[in-house]
Amino acid sequence: MEEVRTQSKKRKRNKPRKSQNNNNPSHQKNKVTHEPNQSSSALAHPTKSSTFLDKMRARLSGGHFRMINEKLYTCSGKEALDYFKDDPALFDMYHTGYQEQMSHWPEQPVNIIMKWLKNHNPSLVVADFGCGDGRLAKNVKNKVFSFDLVSNDPSVIACDMSKTPLDSSVIDVAVFCLSLMGTNYQNYLKEAHRVLKPCGWLLIAEVKSRFDPNTGGADPKKFSKAVCDLGFSSVLQDYSNKMFVLLYFKKKDKQKSLMQEIEWPELKPCLYKRR
Repeated sequence: MEEVRTQSKKRKRNKPRKSQNNNNPSHQKNKVTHEPNQSSSALAHPTKSSTFLDKMRARLSGGHFRMINEKLYTCSGKEALDYFKDDPALFDMYHTGYQEQMSHWPEQPVNIIMKWLKNHNPSLVVADFGCGDGRLAKNVKNKVFSFDLVSNDPSVIACDMSKTPLDSSVIDVAVFCLSLMGTNYQNYLKEAHRVLKPCGWLLIAEVKSRFDPNTGGADPKKFSKAVCDLGFSSVLQDYSNKMFVLLYFKKKDKQKSLMQEIEWPELKPCLYKRR
């Protein structure tokens, strides 16, 4: 009898106690569901913060673009060249903003110029004045000399566009696609005339408002007359696009000596408003 009692006491002493650590399944479940809530809550704030920062960066970038754009329209080509020499990163900043602006246009003038070139003999040698990222040269079979203020590509020649390293009368087509910027834009056209062969083409694409006298733009007739006085013949003027105009000229075969100074109309700066 005593032995039975002793065993009973042992069993009672060996009876497992309740753990100090709460291993209750329901408690664990609550713990598991609580942690994801904390995690998702923590992730929500960075998302909002990132969106806000992205907007601020976009505004800051847009402000820099407008500042550089205004500078380029209101200074000479040499001043613009020196401006980017001092800080080449500004050129990338400008072209990032430029591409963003162009993304809102329903049609790109460079695409029309590429189509024009593809409809002509691919042996024509082209000079792209103000080539930007060199898109024209990358999308046509023609040999293209690409010029701009800064070269971020081996195919681009950095220079003042009024003084290119080309010899005289070696180019078949000179292109200015939204690049008649600067207070001495006429010097760029004089340089194009110098490097073009007789009967060579001059293609100009410009923002339409720059040739709208009703909004302070130049008289297109006066501009065309000035280009013709330089030694070109007007072939076609295309005003069908709501964003830009396309002007086609050909260099005259026989050149007359310039007896009188050409009256160049002022082209108003194309300044972008803050959105």
